[in-house]
Amino acid sequence: MTKRSNTLFITEVAVFTALAYLLDYLGNILSFKIWPQGGSVSIAMVPIFLMAFRWGLKGGLLTGFLLGLLQFILGFAQVYTIIQGIIDYFIAFTVVGFAGIFARQISKMLNEGKKGKWISYVIFGAFIGSLLRYLCHFVSGFVFFGEYAPKGQPVMIYSLLYNGTYMLPSFVISAIIVILVISAMPKRMLVREKNLF
Repeated sequence: MTKRSNTLFITEVAVFTALAYLLDYLGNILSFKIWPQGGSVSIAMVPIFLMAFRWGLKGGLLTGFLLGLLQFILGFAQVYTIIQGIIDYFIAFTVVGFAGIFARQISKMLNEGKKGKWISYVIFGAFIGSLLRYLCHFVSGFVFFGEYAPKGQPVMIYSLLYNGTYMLPSFVISAIIVILVISAMPKRMLVREKNLF
């Protein structure tokens, strides 16, 4: 990576991390505490997905990790134990960046003008990132929040449903927004093969 592209990468990571934090903050405000133990329908994953599709795994994983770190530093995270906090924030948001495994395919399909195919890869990538984040929250809910399950309901079902109620809409809304943003991007903004690993 050249010095210029390295500077661009660092700048974009900083900007997109800040944007993700702001979107997550707004999502929590607008959710009116529907999810008392944390969670909200939010489009905070959109900047992580965009970085993952533009810069590959390094962009997505770093942006997600820094979002989790920001939530800790600025006191936005709901941390009940250290391990729970690490799973629900550092790991959960970092793994969203695994959407970047499809960055090359998206770039290639965009350059070849195959709209249906690049959209499919965006959806697959967003699904994988969202699913991995969901699994982190599911495990955390199962291990650390079982006491909040309604009487008679298995803790595993409680965690499955609780986390699914905000993660499914977050995935769908984020995927749609990412598709719209990529559709509007000029070709020169597309990922270059040399930026990916």
